[in-house]
Amino acid sequence: MSLWITLTVAVIAAGITACMGCWLVPALKRLKYGQTILDIGPKWHKEKKEGTPTMGGLMFYIGITVAFIAGYIMLHLNGLIAFDTLGAADAVKGISALIMALCFGFVGFVDDYIKVRKKRNEGLTAIQKIILQVLIIAAYFTSRVLSGDTSTVIRIPFIGQLDLSFFYYILMGLVILYLVNAVNLTDGIDGLCSSVSFIYFIVFAVITANIRLFGMTVLSVAAAGGCLGFLLWNFPPAKVFMGDTGSMFLGGLVTALGVGSGCEVLMIFAAAVYIWEALTVLIQTTYFKITHGKRLFKMTPIHHSFELRGWKEVKIDVVFSLLAMLAGTAAILLSAGILM
Repeated sequence: MSLWITLTVAVIAAGITACMGCWLVPALKRLKYGQTILDIGPKWHKEKKEGTPTMGGLMFYIGITVAFIAGYIMLHLNGLIAFDTLGAADAVKGISALIMALCFGFVGFVDDYIKVRKKRNEGLTAIQKIILQVLIIAAYFTSRVLSGDTSTVIRIPFIGQLDLSFFYYILMGLVILYLVNAVNLTDGIDGLCSSVSFIYFIVFAVITANIRLFGMTVLSVAAAGGCLGFLLWNFPPAKVFMGDTGSMFLGGLVTALGVGSGCEVLMIFAAAVYIWEALTVLIQTTYFKITHGKRLFKMTPIHHSFELRGWKEVKIDVVFSLLAMLAGTAAILLSAGILM
């Protein structure tokens, strides 16, 4: 894919997202849609972050969507995607990925709306979220099958292919469910989810370009641009939080890009930071129950442990982003094994 299309898509997504903040942040303040901070988190969070506008994820919905559409049109005009069988299949992958992300984002929006209206930190119950997420995952796989994408093969770099048959949908459904919520958990301090997600989307832009799924490449670049535009408002100290509205949308994109491009194994590598964040919560909960009240970490998700050790938010953002870069580099290197 040409460099100028890539840069144009990124600039459109970042520009629209950043400009949206000029309107959305004051609007959220007027509506008093501020974040309610739980007492169980670091004490200074409640003192300094209470009331910061949330639901800012709406900013990059429009930026990413417009940039994706514009990018796809540019690809077609430059002959990089034709409206033939392969081109149509690539378009379906990108469009279904974006739609699934928007559906997850809608669940997050409902969750955030309940929180701000009732002035509490609890919106939808865990069971309600899971049910809605499972329905979205089922709809996503159904749309793929109806569009003719019935592949249940997982490509393992440098090893070969593994056909899981019907179990593919069960396994990948669980992976999507885990990762969407892992991305949500990563959104715990200013700039963290945005910066880690920016790295992830750049990685998948490279991977999908290498396997010539240019529709997915455009979506990856648009998502990266959206994260960059949002960081202008979310960098410490944050002027707005993305909320579940944004983090679930990003979680949907993270998983749809990996599964939709047939790079499920590479997705696991590239998403290592998200996986680690959620895994520390599971480990902490299990250990707490087994030991009847003892904790293995100071606080989870793990970024809060570093906060309690005195790390500044910017330092955590940088270190976690570097870890995401290392994991992403491994995924890119392994992608050569898929092309063999």
